[in-house]
Order: sequence, then C-alpha cells, then structure tokens
Amino acid sequence: MRAALLIAGKDLRQRLRDRSALMIAVVVPLVLASIFGLIFHDAITGRVTFTFGIVDQDHGPAAQTFLTDALGPLERAGLIRLEHESTLAAGRNAAEKDHVAATFVLPVGFSAAIQRGQPARLPVLGSVDSTIGTQVAQSVAQSYADRIDTARIATAAAAPTPISGAQAAALAPIVVADVSTKNRQLDAGTFFGAGMAVFFLFFTVQFGISTLFNERQDGTLQRLLAAPISRSAILTGKLITSLVLGVASMTVLAVATRFLISAHWGNALGVALLILAGVLAATAVMTLVATFARTSEQAQSWQAMVALVFGMLGGTFFPVAQAGGLLAALSLATPQAWFLRGLDDLTGGAGASAALGPVAAMLAFAVVTGSLAFMRIGRLLAR
Repeated sequence: MRAALLIAGKDLRQRLRDRSALMIAVVVPLVLASIFGLIFHDAITGRVTFTFGIVDQDHGPAAQTFLTDALGPLERAGLIRLEHESTLAAGRNAAEKDHVAATFVLPVGFSAAIQRGQPARLPVLGSVDSTIGTQVAQSVAQSYADRIDTARIATAAAAPTPISGAQAAALAPIVVADVSTKNRQLDAGTFFGAGMAVFFLFFTVQFGISTLFNERQDGTLQRLLAAPISRSAILTGKLITSLVLGVASMTVLAVATRFLISAHWGNALGVALLILAGVLAATAVMTLVATFARTSEQAQSWQAMVALVFGMLGGTFFPVAQAGGLLAALSLATPQAWFLRGLDDLTGGAGASAALGPVAAMLAFAVVTGSLAFMRIGRLLAR
C-alpha cells in the first residue's frame, strides 16, 4: 500500500503543477455554472413576468370580468404585468415593437355577445419575438373562453332560470395556488453549480488512469514494472489519484458555488455521500473506457465523448427529467442523473437518508463498470 500511496502522491504533485488540471477541475465548471446561472435564473426558478397589453374597446361587464377575474390573480401573483393601450393601433404597435409579449383586444360588443349567448371574439396580438409569452396569453384567453362555455352549459342544465353570460363568466374566477411537492426543483445556482461539477468530474478523474499512457510513452512505466513493485500497487496508485482529484474538485466546487452563486446543496452528510459515490462511479466508467484505448490521445478522445454524452443525457445542462417519456427514462442510465436526483431531494430539506437511493444507484454503476475495468485493466500494463 505504501508504494501505491507514493505513486499517487507523485501524480498528485504533478497535477497540482499542471494548470490545465486546475482549470478543468475547478475554474471552468465554476465559470460556466456562474454564466448559466445568470442566463437561466428566471427560467429555472419560475420567476418570469410577462408584460401584456390591454385594449378595452368594450368597457362592458364581461370585459371587466376578464380583467378582474382572469388577469387580476395573475397580476397580483407577479406572473404578468399589464399595460393599458388606448387604441387598437397602439396595442398592435406595442406587440410589433416587442414592448409587450402580447396584446389582448376586447372589441366593441364583446359583453353584449356573451350576454346574448352569441359567439364573441377575444383577439390576441402576439409579438414574433416572444413566442412563449404569446402562448401564455393565448392560454389565458382560451381558459376564459372555455370557462364561459362550461358555465353556460352547466347553468342551462341545472338552473331553472337562465343567467346572463357575464354572470356565468364570473362564477369561477381563475385562482393561482402554490401547491408544494415533496421534492422541490433545484434553483438556478444549485442546478448549474451541481450540474457543471458532476459534468467536469468525469474529465477530472481521467487524469489518474491516463498517466499510465504518458508514463509508457516516457519510458517510466517500464522502470516501475522493473522495480520491486506489484502491478496492483501501480494501478491502485493511479486510481487513488483519480479519486482524490475527483473528491477535491467536487468539494471545492460545492463550497465555492455556495458562496459565489448562492447554491444550496442541502444536508452536508448526504452531499458527502453523493460526492463519494459519484466520484467512484465516474472513476470506474472512465477507467473502463481507457482500457479500450491504445494511446493517450485515443483514451482522452473516447473518455471525452463518453463524458459529454453521459453529461447531456444525465441532465447536467438542462433538466432532462422534466421532458418525461423515453428521454427521462434513459437519463437514469447515467450516474449524473442519479447525482442530481439525490441533490434534488436534499435541497428540499430532507435528511441524509434521502440520498441513499441515488447513492446506491451510483455505487451499482461503480461496481458494474469497475468489475469490467478490473478484468481488462491489466492490458494497460501489458502493452
């Protein structure tokens, strides 16, 4: 074991003097996490406010109901902001110049048509540069129209005397409710901090095993094999290097993102278990990939491709789990997805025990890929 520790210590000292290793392990993931967190902060946290225009040419009871019951709750919740336009031309101009995401037009005769049970128009003028905002506006208008139709049918079937369309429209105002779930969605700082950390983890741990190719090229591997050192000690030393680099990288990034971009990682013990399991899984996967390579360049290329595919599929750049269906199911075939799932549970206030499931899944990755790597790793010393 002493020989393995000496080899690991020598490799770690070399990596500490190698600025590229520091860049990949800490600097680049931290910078990217900060950039992505700033760009997608509002989208991830849901704190997006759409600005909509209103052109009220009707001024009737149904128009007032739309303003107070359909748009009022959304405005009070901070989801939308309304700008009243005096004319249709002004409303259209505001949408065309992207001053508003969309403009609702309440035309003359809107309330009268609803009261008589006749078809009524509620045009939505959308901005071409705000497709999401336009879709939200269309959904609000469609929801209001559906509510009127539903109330008409229900009251016609149940009420002995019919009621006006405006009264029907006011029967079920839109209600915005905050319904908490067991697991909360990661905020922008935490999501991108953890995502970038676990993404670059797979690049960081390859520094250990890849030194075998460098030492063979430099001729130092032959000297190690000729020395009174077992091959298992050499391999153990390389794996220790990967594990130490991985744990150090994840720990530094967890602490740094906590203070720099307000990432919230949750229970410290649970995070420690996730980091350890994630590093073991990453090291095993990257070691297995390296056993199929013949040169250092080939190993780095293959490892980079595996890290990129696993990272994208595992949801380190965007929350794949929200996509649902096959893509969300496939993401569970990556350690990254389980790491983020465990962190999602911890940030919701759960204790360390909530991370045991994801930890077990990542350890399973480590055992399976590590066993395959163990059966092939001797070839790296034999070549």
